[in-house]
Amino acid sequence: MSLFTAVVVFVVGLLSGIVVRWVAGLAAVLALVLVLLGVTTPDIGLVNFVIEQYYQGNELLFLAGLLFGLDAEHTRDAVES
Repeated sequence: MSLFTAVVVFVVGLLSGIVVRWVAGLAAVLALVLVLLGVTTPDIGLVNFVIEQYYQGNELLFLAGLLFGLDAEHTRDAVES
């Protein structure tokens, strides 16, 4: 894995963590409604390509960015204190 790929995967995880923090409740309700209605995600070729080429094998790096994004505000407060 190149340095560029590692940085991109980490940044995607970071941005995902920030987004999850902002809209987690709404996303959970929407997901529940979609499951109850039986709606599934359409097969999107670009998403499958990205997952197969970059995400698989880099799950821990993605999760590191995700968790850092979720806790970024608390981390910033702790560092500034």
